This record gives sequence, C-alpha cells and structure tokens, in this order.
Amino acid sequence: MIKKILFLCTLSFFMTSCGSSKNVSSTYQKTASTMTPRKVDVASTKSEVTEEVVVKEVTVADKIVWTAVTYKGVPYRFGGMSKRGMDCSGLIFTSFKQRNVPIARSSHEMYRQGERIPLREVQRGDLLFFKTSRRRGRINHVGLVTSVDNGDVRFIHSTTSQGVIVTSLHEHYWKRAFIEAKRVL
Repeated sequence: MIKKILFLCTLSFFMTSCGSSKNVSSTYQKTASTMTPRKVDVASTKSEVTEEVVVKEVTVADKIVWTAVTYKGVPYRFGGMSKRGMDCSGLIFTSFKQRNVPIARSSHEMYRQGERIPLREVQRGDLLFFKTSRRRGRINHVGLVTSVDNGDVRFIHSTTSQGVIVTSLHEHYWKRAFIEAKRVL
C-alpha cells in the first residue's frame, strides 16, 4: 500500500514538472522568459527572447511523399498496389492517386510524363527513373524523391529484394542505374 502511494506521488510530481514555459502568440513568435537565481531586482533579471517561427506551406508533393512513406516495409509484389504488396510503379501510382493526382501506372509510361530536370535541381516529389535490366532497353524502375540534403538525394521505391524502402542515390547500384529525373507536379 505504501509502495502504491509512493508511486502515485512520484508519478504526479513528474506529470506536474513537465509543463512548458514557452508561450506562442498568434503572430507566430516564440517568447521565453528567464530569471537568474541571485537576489536582485526582479525587473532586471527578466529578459525576453523572440525568434521567428517559419511556417512552411504544405505542398501536394509533401502529401504525396507522406502517403508513400506509409507504405515503407510493404513487401514487393509484381503489379501490386496495396499494403499486401507493391511494385515500384504501383507505389508511385497509389501515392499520387490517394492525393487525387493522375499519373500513368507503369514506370516506362510515367517516364513519358513530366518535365526533364537536372539531378542538381531535384526536389521532394520529383521522380527518378532507372534502367536496372540489361536485357531490356527501356526504363523499368521508378522512385519518388523524399528529401535532398547537401546533394544527398533520397528516394522511396519498391525493390524485389527488400520491398518498399528509402534509399540514397549515392549508393553505387542506384547511381549506376539512374537515367533521368522528371518533375510531374
């Protein structure tokens, strides 16, 4: 019984001590007040720190990427377009469709859409096209750019060996198989 009371007292202490001391005003600014522990005039110890909070508009590309990422870990299935399994173009097609953006179903048909862009200009939501088979002379793989950070282009796609994953274009296999980037949004 004493252990339960002690546990409840400890729990309530932690719950009340985790409150935030920062206030956010309606003009999207953060304000924090700090006080020094010395005995000095209270007015001289308060300082106000203000910094702008950048509110980024959520784009259709962001929403499509968020949708695609929900499929991370789904196994590969040729022609698949559900959580039970998907191929690379099925992942892209489903992610765009759920956000009401029409796009072709196959990777080589997707390749016919959009505007060609240099790799250095890719951004979140762009498509990357690959040739992974030496036998066929056409595009047979597609990925969706999830982020670009200091030249590291990361993309989500579905592979036969690992299913839906996020990969860096710096990886040797994908760098070698890369053909072109396109902007469809």
